[in-house]
Amino acid sequence: MTKTAETVLEIDLNALQHNFEYIKSKLKANTKTLAVVKAYGYGSDACVIAKHLEKLNVDYFAVAYVDEGVALREAGVKTPILVLHPQIVHFNLLIEHCLEPNLYSERVLKAFIDLTESENQKEYPIHLKFNTGLNRLGFKIEDVDTIDDYLKKTKSIKIASIFSHLVASEDLNEREFSENQINSFNKIIDKFKSKLNYQPIYHMANTSGILNYPNAHFDMVRIGISLYGFGNDQKYTEQLRNVASLKSIISQIYTINKGESVGYNRGFTADKKIITATIPIGHADGIHRSFGKGKGYVTINGSKAPIVGNVCMDMVMVDVTDINCKEGDEVIVFNNQQTIIDLASAIDTIPYEIITAISQRIKRIVK
Repeated sequence: MTKTAETVLEIDLNALQHNFEYIKSKLKANTKTLAVVKAYGYGSDACVIAKHLEKLNVDYFAVAYVDEGVALREAGVKTPILVLHPQIVHFNLLIEHCLEPNLYSERVLKAFIDLTESENQKEYPIHLKFNTGLNRLGFKIEDVDTIDDYLKKTKSIKIASIFSHLVASEDLNEREFSENQINSFNKIIDKFKSKLNYQPIYHMANTSGILNYPNAHFDMVRIGISLYGFGNDQKYTEQLRNVASLKSIISQIYTINKGESVGYNRGFTADKKIITATIPIGHADGIHRSFGKGKGYVTINGSKAPIVGNVCMDMVMVDVTDINCKEGDEVIVFNNQQTIIDLASAIDTIPYEIITAISQRIKRIVK
């Protein structure tokens, strides 16, 4: 494989397809799939990811905000797109691009009905979010009658799906809480079934819900982090493949003598002669400052090189004293799940934050 000559994020579509097919193997044949491609496809490239998944016949996409959905439409994505947290000010843009809103409160429901009626829309697809314990967004079961009253008074909208969100599906110590959530969602479904003369899609399971709670699959599942290589449990992550690999190069090699310091605020002072390599990637690219002073590392020619001193905006310096390397050599920031897990653990965070933090100024290469 050709080695990089600049800082790049490589996106492996074969790995993406493997992950999608692995998750699908856990589902019943008639269970629909919703692929979550928010946050630039978890830090990769939402349009590239979505267009490939569209070829694999995914049923729905989900994004967080309207502008993310607009970008997919402008890239040619035709599959239905659920916008998980639309703002009222963007409802016109949402309709213009045939995006489907999650309506999670009476305020946003009324606002969307008012707009769709003013534009003479007929049965515009909406999604209703219910809170069963996350306490973040969503209607409560007591709101079903109010929602039904609104629906009876308008033909401008139609429910495409009703959904909720598991709180701790990856933590089997919280199984009782998760089962209570599932039971609560079933009660919401029962209430709607007694009121609607059609059946919307019901969905609740995220990646860990798919893997740990088959009784939460309902009509559709939402595939998020597992698309990108993580199962929130080592036994599942081992069955998945890493999708994004972050690479760079050595710009310059320095000899640092005893007593000399490296980087801003003299974040490192050498107690002996060492060799450092400067890499053109920094906290503006997603390498958090918390990785400084040896907490983070890169890999050069198969060996770990710890970060020396503070992470700069556009550069890091690493210790290559015991590594046989030269200027222009390839540097691996991460290219497998374990490295991402290790880096996350080093600064007490989760793999989500490591991969979604990668700056959009870094060149993307599709493999």
